[in-house]
Amino acid sequence: MRSIRFFTICLAVIAFVGMSFTTDLTPPKKIDLTKSIVTWKGYKVTGSHEGTIQIKEANLDYDNGMLKGGQFTIDMTSIKCTDLEGDYGNKLVGHLKSDDFFGVNQFPDAVFKITKVASRGKAGEYKITGDITIKGTTKEIKFNAMTDASGALMADVTIDRTDYNVRYGSGSFFDNLGDKTIYDEFELKVKLVESN
Repeated sequence: MRSIRFFTICLAVIAFVGMSFTTDLTPPKKIDLTKSIVTWKGYKVTGSHEGTIQIKEANLDYDNGMLKGGQFTIDMTSIKCTDLEGDYGNKLVGHLKSDDFFGVNQFPDAVFKITKVASRGKAGEYKITGDITIKGTTKEIKFNAMTDASGALMADVTIDRTDYNVRYGSGSFFDNLGDKTIYDEFELKVKLVESN
């Protein structure tokens, strides 16, 4: 009888300790892929080009309303140019998809995974650290993000393409490019909209 009572007490203690260390995380928030979008902008000596890329998968993790983690996958095959039309736009997109740039036949996805989130001191504003994989190469990046009035998570991200072996037209690796030089950094504007 004593052994049964002792066994019962041990089970109760284990259950209590287990509950004490359980974190009550909110289930990951699903993202509406039809409303979420990434826009890109790249620069060269003679100007710039911009366009969109579709988000393939995404989720965000929250704890008591505070962003804690998440990740999203970008469909690199969906690259579009919005500042050029017709043959000019198609030629640029084709070049961006080629091995000179992002090699989308071999690397159709780019993935970003949050590894750390810190509050910037104001509700809904964060400093995010994470790993982004582009063209098979993974690097850590940091950027600021904020939740807008509609609840969408917004972020402006600057990436050095040469970190991911995208060196075509880079003045950092090729001499005497003149006005054909394409700058190493490009910008992404990310908008993640939660599903209703």
